[in-house]
Amino acid sequence: MTDPSATGLQAVIIAHRDRLLRFLAAHGAGDAAEDVLHDLWMRAGDADSGPIANPLSYLYRAANNIMVDRFRSQQQATRRDRSWSETVAPDVPDRSDAPAADRVLIARETLAEVQRLLDDVGGRAATVFRRHRIDGVAQRDIAAEMGVSLSTVESDLRRVYRALIDFRRSLDEV
Repeated sequence: MTDPSATGLQAVIIAHRDRLLRFLAAHGAGDAAEDVLHDLWMRAGDADSGPIANPLSYLYRAANNIMVDRFRSQQQATRRDRSWSETVAPDVPDRSDAPAADRVLIARETLAEVQRLLDDVGGRAATVFRRHRIDGVAQRDIAAEMGVSLSTVESDLRRVYRALIDFRRSLDEV
């Protein structure tokens, strides 16, 4: 920022660089103080202003305005990102709802085991279970669809439930 052709406000920035950096750091710019000072330098070079009575005060005010603009921009970006995260994944912002790969693999293996278990229980019992627990069909309606009694549907469900309980206990023992 030591431009020999600098005149006007840029020359004041060069002359008071350290003071301006301290001002920016003291007013919350932190690590971005150099960036804010650079923005101030660029704006001072682009400005077509007339004579300024107190150029250092003018630069302090301009630097403060740049910091306020940056702060507002960051706040708006944070709100926008939070809003997007809540729309996509409302439960936990900034986190994916997708399970980890190992959990997906374990779930697929468990599902395959349950499928084998249902096949072992028997066709009708597995069909009754799927219609009732997955499709949400009432037991009475299943009995009418399959042409069996309600007690037969209940018996088939008990067999599947018992097999699932045993399967669950075998998982807990491992």
